Amino acid sequence: MAQKRKPTRASYIKAALYTVLYLLFLYWVGSWWGLLVVPFILDAYTTRYINWGWWKGLKNRAARSAMAWVDAIVFALVAVYFLNQFFFQNFVIPSSSLEKTLLTGDYLLVSKLSYGPRIPQTPLSMPLVQHTLPLLECKSYLEKPHWDYRRVKGFGDGPELMDIVVFNYPSGDTVCVNVQDQDFYGLTYQVGQQILAAAGDTALQALTPETPYAEQQAVYTRVRLAGLDYIRKNPEQFGNIVSRPTDRRENYVKRCVGLPGQTLQIRHNIIYIDGKAIPQPEQAQQCYQVRWKNMPTEDLIKELGISQEDLQATDYQGHVSLRIPLTEAAKKRLQAEGCIAEIAPYPSTSEWLYPLNKAKTWTCADYGPIWIPKRGATRRLTLDELPVYERCIRVYEGNTLDVKNGKIYINGKQTDSYTFKLNYYWMQGDNRDGSADSRFWGFVPEDHVVGKPLFVWLSLDKDYGLFSGKIRWNRLFKNVSKIK
Repeated sequence: MAQKRKPTRASYIKAALYTVLYLLFLYWVGSWWGLLVVPFILDAYTTRYINWGWWKGLKNRAARSAMAWVDAIVFALVAVYFLNQFFFQNFVIPSSSLEKTLLTGDYLLVSKLSYGPRIPQTPLSMPLVQHTLPLLECKSYLEKPHWDYRRVKGFGDGPELMDIVVFNYPSGDTVCVNVQDQDFYGLTYQVGQQILAAAGDTALQALTPETPYAEQQAVYTRVRLAGLDYIRKNPEQFGNIVSRPTDRRENYVKRCVGLPGQTLQIRHNIIYIDGKAIPQPEQAQQCYQVRWKNMPTEDLIKELGISQEDLQATDYQGHVSLRIPLTEAAKKRLQAEGCIAEIAPYPSTSEWLYPLNKAKTWTCADYGPIWIPKRGATRRLTLDELPVYERCIRVYEGNTLDVKNGKIYINGKQTDSYTFKLNYYWMQGDNRDGSADSRFWGFVPEDHVVGKPLFVWLSLDKDYGLFSGKIRWNRLFKNVSKIK
């Protein structure tokens, strides 16, 4: 047996330094269970009762080499886990919902420190994987232990108005494995509507905002259950239905346009907060129907950042774009270049806007007003407004909620008000007519907020090859807060 080495002065200094840093970390996160690790840190550098490098004494060279790799990989995974969980995380823009502020293919460094990192709710998980292990197609985390939501102190208390924010998708608590890019709850309503319409049931189409609450809910419940039943009976099409804890849901990135306690309304695509219009981001897009006088050249298309996705609904022979997103600057430039013969706003959708179980006359361009819940604020509940806050009360804050004989019961007690436990935010994409955002799935609770993007460290354009413009050099290390 190899003789145990005596600790050196340098070993004691390292042990003291790492112990102090670790204790400061525990103080920051407020988790003193971690003190159980301190004896192991001290032993690794001083007493060495545990033979931490046992594999270095293996006679088999191949086994020794393999264990060296295992040791390095385990250390790297632990380091990455803590960096991702408490400090910084990489995120890639997967869709065009924030264009042209952030572009599809932008790689972002996201700060967890900006709003304070969350203590992991599913602490036993594989680093760098959100919810599903590649190849194995199984969960990348263990359901237990599961910890309650808690956030440690950061540089700020939460998102500010107009911040770009990364957060867990609120409706991602339930997904169909084969169609994970579709909102599960919206999907059940849409499928149910198709089934009932095919059977001649037109009750849904007959609903109006004046329809009594009980009648509305009876119809919406019938539609939802019909859709849910069909989805469950057709797993080959939709896949299995799975649930996910908050921190394992898909990451989304949007702009915060409404804060806790504010009243938001959208009028003609302009967002109003407490009755005052907020500035429109310079790179915000709206969709238009365009009849082209002259199709823009390839150089102009590239200069304006118009993607092939933007042009996919264009009939080149008929010189008509059925639906093309443009910034105000791009629209004016195309008009100045003589490319546009006629242009008109694309009709705004009114299909399946939040809340899904409420009859309303809202559209994406004319929405609300809607009050955003604030922690500690008490809101009077009416049957007309209840669907707006039902998910907050029932799902995000864990209460039972029932309506009996026109009266509201929360946790078995009749009430006409509710005091919220969490702050909520309203998130929208800058690509206003091409973004699945709070207008479709509602509020973002504070426990879903992940962090704030700091800068773009890489940007790849999928429409171009490696040597023909794939790397957007002008976006590398661009400060996200300065992209207007």
